[in-house]
Amino acid sequence: MDAYAAGSLAAFDSLFARLAPRVHAFFVRSFGDVALADDLLQVTFMKLHRARADYRSGSPLRSWLFSIAARVRLDELRRRRRLREDVDAETVERMADGETGGPEVASDRADVATAVRAAVGRLPEGQRVVVHLHRIEGLSFGDIARMLGTTEAAVRQRAFRGYIALRKDLAPLVAAREGVA
Repeated sequence: MDAYAAGSLAAFDSLFARLAPRVHAFFVRSFGDVALADDLLQVTFMKLHRARADYRSGSPLRSWLFSIAARVRLDELRRRRRLREDVDAETVERMADGETGGPEVASDRADVATAVRAAVGRLPEGQRVVVHLHRIEGLSFGDIARMLGTTEAAVRQRAFRGYIALRKDLAPLVAAREGVA
């Protein structure tokens, strides 16, 4: 990042190649729309480009980038619901959580990866984002709270509820796999 901030285009190419797939996956998991994820990925990296001079050398780049991505996600949620920019992140998250439909039955329980992705996809938006950032990206609850503009306690609560829902949703799959093993 330091080289990119200093003007190296090769450094940007390297950053993009390394980090874009993870950010793209974050948006796909958030919205379930690959085309939208493509657009939001572009917006995120444009914002990174504009803010490159603000990057503090030695700071964790992935956390900084996901902070930008989390804000882009929040802006998209506000746009979809036609909310003003001053509506706080907690309110937007609660609205997104309330719009998630009921659970769907995974079509192919034999494919564990498919079943887990489907279960995560059925989580309310706020829980899904926290689980993704915590489990997939390996970020701490404190980092996630700062990214989402909320408290660590709220993030822990979303994670706790998400993991409980996943355990419940995936229990038949786990039981079937234990019976096979």
